[in-house]
Amino acid sequence: MNIKCQGTVLITGAANGIGYQLARIFAHNNYHLVLVDRLAEKITKIAVDFAEEFRISVKPIIKDLSICTSPEEIFTELQESGIKVDILVNNAGFGTYGLFNETNLKTELEMLQVNLVCLTHLTKLFLKEMVKQGHGKILNVASAAAFQPGPLMAVYFATKAYILSFSEAIANELEGTGVTVTVLCPGSTASAFHERTGMADSKMLKGKNMMDAETVAQMGYDALMREKTIVIPGFMNKMMSKCVRFIPRKMVTKIVRSMQEEK
Repeated sequence: MNIKCQGTVLITGAANGIGYQLARIFAHNNYHLVLVDRLAEKITKIAVDFAEEFRISVKPIIKDLSICTSPEEIFTELQESGIKVDILVNNAGFGTYGLFNETNLKTELEMLQVNLVCLTHLTKLFLKEMVKQGHGKILNVASAAAFQPGPLMAVYFATKAYILSFSEAIANELEGTGVTVTVLCPGSTASAFHERTGMADSKMLKGKNMMDAETVAQMGYDALMREKTIVIPGFMNKMMSKCVRFIPRKMVTKIVRSMQEEK
């Protein structure tokens, strides 16, 4: 066991992409890990590999976060195991692609549960103890999508707008408590997200601005440690998030629709 442990980090959606890279970064910096994902075989292997490579404690928790009871079950399991969470990373999320009147309602309700309800629920559960002990950090993964409406991904963009607004609000509320909140707003990032969403052929993904998950994760980690509230990786993503404030909303929506359409 690494005697220089910095604390324990809980990361949701840790089997792939940004979540996996964040787990690796925290492990490299001597944090114990609680890794939550629905992919049982993959997350179990990651836990074993990380424990051996970094000499830390890694607890895998196999949960489908689209099930409403999962956050409470995770919290209870950790309490019963005597594991105190110092940093919460709400990374899990997914999207759907297509016209809203044609997309699958069940899938979108599951998306709302994972992207929005689960994130809020976990934050509520773990935040109380953080405030009580006078220290802690929360990293919520939103998206550059949070800054504008998103035709063809209407529900997904809306969930990310919620995460941004929610994170900024509680960051303000927590000033002076020793607990900080950071919201990571990446643009298009190379991962399995786009294939699962069904938008691999959209114009947005044909440009040269896509970042790799490792770079995005490192920027999120660095911002969290600096106690920065909002971090937007990539110069173009930062510029776009600012520009939309000065362009009529109807025009912004049309531009996003054009970018989302298949090439």
